[in-house]
Amino acid sequence: MNNLLVFPLMIPLLTAVALIFSHNRVVLQRWINATGAILNVVAAALIVRQVRLDGIQTLYMGGWTPPYGIVFTADMLASLLVLTTTVLSTACLFYAFGSIGQERERHYFHPFFQFLIVGVNGSFLTGDLFNLFVCFEVMLIASYALIVLGGTKRQLRETLKYILINIVSSSFFVAGIAYLYGVVGTLNMAHLSLRVAEVGQGGVLNVIAVLFLIVFALKAGLFLFFWLPGSYSAPPTAVKALFGALLTKVGIYAIARTFSLIFYNQPELTHSLIGWMAVLTMILGGIGAVAYSDIHRIINYNVVIGIGFISFGIATAAKPSMDGVVFYLIHDMIAKALLFLLGGMLIKAAGTSDLRQMGGLIKRYPLLGWMFFILTLALVGVPPLSGFTGKLLIIQGGFASGHYVWTGIALASSLIVLYSLMKIFLGAFYGDEQPAAAKEPVRLRGLSAAAAVLFAFILVIGIGSEWVYSYVSQAGDVLASPAIYIDAVLKE
Repeated sequence: MNNLLVFPLMIPLLTAVALIFSHNRVVLQRWINATGAILNVVAAALIVRQVRLDGIQTLYMGGWTPPYGIVFTADMLASLLVLTTTVLSTACLFYAFGSIGQERERHYFHPFFQFLIVGVNGSFLTGDLFNLFVCFEVMLIASYALIVLGGTKRQLRETLKYILINIVSSSFFVAGIAYLYGVVGTLNMAHLSLRVAEVGQGGVLNVIAVLFLIVFALKAGLFLFFWLPGSYSAPPTAVKALFGALLTKVGIYAIARTFSLIFYNQPELTHSLIGWMAVLTMILGGIGAVAYSDIHRIINYNVVIGIGFISFGIATAAKPSMDGVVFYLIHDMIAKALLFLLGGMLIKAAGTSDLRQMGGLIKRYPLLGWMFFILTLALVGVPPLSGFTGKLLIIQGGFASGHYVWTGIALASSLIVLYSLMKIFLGAFYGDEQPAAAKEPVRLRGLSAAAAVLFAFILVIGIGSEWVYSYVSQAGDVLASPAIYIDAVLKE
């Protein structure tokens, strides 16, 4: 057993508790939050190193061995996602220092930020389905507070919709857990895999599998994303970046884990549903991305396209696709966080989010403009940037599994991403400067530094893709071969 696995939960939890008692002292809160975030990065990096050297790590809470107790499991997939989460959330935190406003900081922004990280990291590391529900709820409760913090009319309206959708999905989640336990008598993920295979995935288990797919699709914004464009436009930029980078990806992770480990015995049903939902998500997200002139909406629909593309890789279930899903998921988390941060800086500089009222900003903000341009190329998948390798692997898996139509739509979605983001780049940075822009250049130095950290990761992951792939392949092996995960968890 490895007690280090609980650190990515305990560090933000203890940090959040400390922050509650200093909510009126903004500077102290920043120091405590930054220290906790950096320590969490170190802990996550140590876990990745241990998994790399010694294989999958487990922690049996209270000494109760599976399937009787709660188990935390760190395979390479969970470890890499925890490390990505800690890195990008730290960058978003430093961005928030210069943009969120002291009023929100005094009203518990910092504790809720850390509680959100507790839920996200717990979702990645848990090996128990009910504990996954608990971590989901911790994450969601923190997100309810963060989305409404500030109390504007738009935030209140979107918060009601966001809470309602998640209450419904959480109710379905509990129902699915109850039905599944009633059928197979366990909730440990590794043990579930064995029991579902023994009982035979058919009849009621297929119904339960579809129920879980609906739950996780609502969480991820897979096809059922009607709530996402409005809800993710309401909060401040730093919170949007956290939501777009993390919350939907937890849902995607849950789909990947559940349908590669537990409900993988009848892919003609489950994976076909995921595939068609992914295709429709890419198509509808693409329509939204090209239809709007509002930067918030364009970026949000690009999040939707990314969700569809990753889910397409999960649906094909080929080994290259699984490697690609892990690689592209890491890329997409960082890239989408950066896209929201750059979008927020652009809106601040232009004084509006409407592209029709922007123009000529490249003269005042050349660094912002060219960072946005290179990020666009990364999201499209232009080599040697970070999006290329993951997209290539997913496309290879699509062709290898014979899904030619799905693969063609996935390729076409990259063109939509290119068109929609180049529309922002050309509309905002070129042409005549509009009256909405501030007369004096807006100070973006502190915000740019936070964005530059994520931008550097986009370059490093792309240029060092061969080194990153050595880790990603280890994660893809677990998704493609459930026995690896089962043996590691149930070894005792």
